[in-house]
Amino acid sequence: MLVESSDVDDAHLPVNESFPSSAAFDAINSSLQNDDAGRKDAVKNGKAIFAFKLKNKKGQEEGWHIDLKEKGVVGKGEAPEGQKADVILSLSDEDFGKMVAGTTQAQRLFMSGKLKVKGDVMKATKMEPVLKKAQTKAKL
Repeated sequence: MLVESSDVDDAHLPVNESFPSSAAFDAINSSLQNDDAGRKDAVKNGKAIFAFKLKNKKGQEEGWHIDLKEKGVVGKGEAPEGQKADVILSLSDEDFGKMVAGTTQAQRLFMSGKLKVKGDVMKATKMEPVLKKAQTKAKL
């Protein structure tokens, strides 16, 4: 079942079993929804829509977005309906899981070619605080 960005206000996205790290998006959404001040701060600092294109071990691709431009929510797909992502981050599901868990850094993945960034690379650095908040909530 796909969740459209307008359907994520309840703070829960379905976990995609083909993409184990998809649980991190639920944790990120939860941390944003459960902390009004933190969400406002993330939107104030992020000022962008971040798209994540993950590829699993079977070669399947799936996409999620984090809207830190307006609402401070997470949804399926590259961007909320009628909008475009400012930054697109492409990496493996496994590496995304490691990044959210804090066992590897985005900069290291980028330098080794495992993380590809399209769009405003400097805005991509604004994601780190949001990912750190999810580290304690995601069980990967």
